[in-house]
Amino acid sequence: MRKLLTLFLLVSLSLPAVAQNKNKKPPTAPPGATLLRDLQYTHFQKDKHKLHLDLYRPEKFEGPLPVVVWVHGGGWKNGSKDKCPATWLATNGFAVTSINYRLTDAGTWPDQINDCRAAVRWLKKNAHMYGLSTENYGVWGGSAGGHLVALMGTLPYPKDEEISSKVKAVCDWYGPSDLLTMPPNMVGNGRTEEDVANSNGAKLLGVTVKDDVPKAKTASAYWQVSPDDSAFLIMHGDKDPGVPIEQSWKLHRKLEEAGVRSKMHVVLGRSWRQGDPD
Repeated sequence: MRKLLTLFLLVSLSLPAVAQNKNKKPPTAPPGATLLRDLQYTHFQKDKHKLHLDLYRPEKFEGPLPVVVWVHGGGWKNGSKDKCPATWLATNGFAVTSINYRLTDAGTWPDQINDCRAAVRWLKKNAHMYGLSTENYGVWGGSAGGHLVALMGTLPYPKDEEISSKVKAVCDWYGPSDLLTMPPNMVGNGRTEEDVANSNGAKLLGVTVKDDVPKAKTASAYWQVSPDDSAFLIMHGDKDPGVPIEQSWKLHRKLEEAGVRSKMHVVLGRSWRQGDPD
């Protein structure tokens, strides 16, 4: 766990280079790593919807690799696994997997978190085939992906899981932690009822936050914190215009109050929205 958190922290030093990468070509592995693309991890018989992930591994390794799962952002309605800023970890003794999940045009909450958990279960089930650990898993995501990975570390796990989707560490990049207090979900300051009904949060839940507060709380890491949660590294730019930095601070404070190991790292003077890798 400590090794995961230490390597996650190094991301803040490499962020500007990652954020400026606008390469739209198919993903490739960094030198010293290999890439297995479009591995199908689940499908849905009803609509024949299939979900895939990409798996990056060191070219040479011994023993099972700890795994970092990247979950992309994009307001739960855009983005894909193709832009993964975590691939450099595949040259530092980790396996990195970048996953797709159902966007809001294909499903509403809790489909997105269920997909993230399904990806972890699939990786653990097939760990021996790919040289992966069955226990040492961390998750990392930005924006909407940060929201999802924070819930992977806090939301109670399904009791009927045959293979646990529990993860040991979370790296949350500027994810909304409390949908109830996210500005786009609140009427006022120029936002109308119609604006709120068309917000990304309403599209995620299938209903406005104010019309289903219990559902909004279930989909908010801040309201799901408990003492047995995963270790957290939370990173946020103090000039972020999309997700107020208080969303990260309040989650960090609540994790600490619960006795959960949490580190809050503020990137001063910048917004990670510019050239976001989502």
